Amino acid sequence: MSNSDIADLIKSYADLSELHGGDPFKIKSYAAASFRIDKLSIPLAGLNLQELQAIEGIGKSIAAKIYDINTTQTFKELKDLVDATPKGIRDMMHVKGIGPKKIAMIWKELEIENIGELLYACKENRLAQAKGFGLKTQENIQAQIEFMFVSANKFHYARALPAAHNLISQLQKIEGINNASLTGEIRRKMEVLERIDILLSSNDVQLVQQKLKAANLMVEPKENGSGMSGKFEGYPVMINIVQDKDFVSELFKQTGSLTHVNKVLFKVGSTQLTFENESALYEAAKLNFIEPEMREARGEIERAAKGNLPKLIEYTDLTGPLHNHSTWSDGLNTIAEMAAFCIKQNYQYLGMADHSKSAFYANGLTEEKVLAQQKEIAALNEKYGNDFKIFAGIECDILYDGNLDYDKDILATFDYVVASVHSILKMNEDKAMSRLIKAVENPYTTILGHPTGRLLLMREGYPVNYPKLIDACAANGVVIEVNANPYRLDLDWRYIDYAMNKGVMLSINPDAHELEGFYDMFYGVESARKGGLTKEMCLNALDLVALDTYFKKRKPK
Repeated sequence: MSNSDIADLIKSYADLSELHGGDPFKIKSYAAASFRIDKLSIPLAGLNLQELQAIEGIGKSIAAKIYDINTTQTFKELKDLVDATPKGIRDMMHVKGIGPKKIAMIWKELEIENIGELLYACKENRLAQAKGFGLKTQENIQAQIEFMFVSANKFHYARALPAAHNLISQLQKIEGINNASLTGEIRRKMEVLERIDILLSSNDVQLVQQKLKAANLMVEPKENGSGMSGKFEGYPVMINIVQDKDFVSELFKQTGSLTHVNKVLFKVGSTQLTFENESALYEAAKLNFIEPEMREARGEIERAAKGNLPKLIEYTDLTGPLHNHSTWSDGLNTIAEMAAFCIKQNYQYLGMADHSKSAFYANGLTEEKVLAQQKEIAALNEKYGNDFKIFAGIECDILYDGNLDYDKDILATFDYVVASVHSILKMNEDKAMSRLIKAVENPYTTILGHPTGRLLLMREGYPVNYPKLIDACAANGVVIEVNANPYRLDLDWRYIDYAMNKGVMLSINPDAHELEGFYDMFYGVESARKGGLTKEMCLNALDLVALDTYFKKRKPK
């Protein structure tokens, strides 16, 4: 074990001791010892206790700990602190910019127990509002965490997409490249990716490969057959280059899942695969054109053969967002600011769904604050007249017993209710289902928010029986949210078709905590399209009058 390794363990003890409120003097001495150990030129591994004690600047106590590390890879006090600290908290201590005291507050007061939850807290602006943090600190922590995730083997579609588009635009400037397109998982809009795949075509493949290498667009470039791999803006990239005549067929082959590609090629029944475009290829297979995001071999080929593929929802079909947070709870903008932004986006309405009272960490609304907020909304609606409306909703916590966070007298004051689970997420399937279904059966529940609580690449959702949950929503007329936050994308796109077949409407919502958050609607639409969602089955594709009527009919009498 190197001196640096030993120093790291001594520093870990100091940090964990500070996390748990240990003696400040002792913490300071161990931190200083860690610094000195790391700078020593004498290797400490293999030294006996007397030899360690003889080294200047290392006292008897530290020498004893180093001796234990040399013999057991740890020491008792460190092991005790490690055992007393959840792994997620220990992982969090590797995030630059957060010291042990701040992590203790995050853990004990905000009840955040892993890096994924911390990142999402940053996205919800919970950290910025916590004592001792602020917006700048939150931004720095978020940037550091996202860098850590980019460095891992998988990453979020939404984070990679801008980089992918940037790379495509730069590739299109290279002489000799006649066609450039994303392929693979990113073209299919998978929510989690392993790399960015790109297909280029040219009349001179070798020349393009040389020019691509000379362009120095990627870090760690490597030639790979007729293509090249490397990293761009931190993301792994695989670029393939083909002759112009082969571009369409290769675009098709490199986009769809293997099963999808093989099934369609079997239907084409010819080795000649030169086509003007992908539509012509599908026509040769006697299939209606299948959008790239649906090419997963999940029944889309059979439906295309019968001519009954859904007309997928478009971003422009959305008429307003229904799950948003303002300064009344944990958002950064006022209701008026959010409404003004929505008006500029040509939305017909804004749905306010601030947190309910049990979400104390998010400044949830007490009953008094609910009524005060509704008064403000009414005044703003008076100002807008018939041109725009703010709906007074709430994101109401589903309590551990399945009840909603307010009694029926308060619930009756809202235009609609988004019911969501935010606390005690560690549940088995039976508990999760009983909790969710009880909330779904509450007559005041309009929308089931982010139904599994998942945070992609960060936290598994609580286990649910999707068909059973969707069936319960169908039986009770409850809409299911497609939470558009790219860290959630929950409901999972794989169950959208089942929901529509059961007559359950979906609602694509940004869960916006600031103005920029409204743009996440784009990613919600991407995920919804992948699942086959149509405009007709999307609640917030209804126009203002139709939605207002829907809410009024839905409320208990």
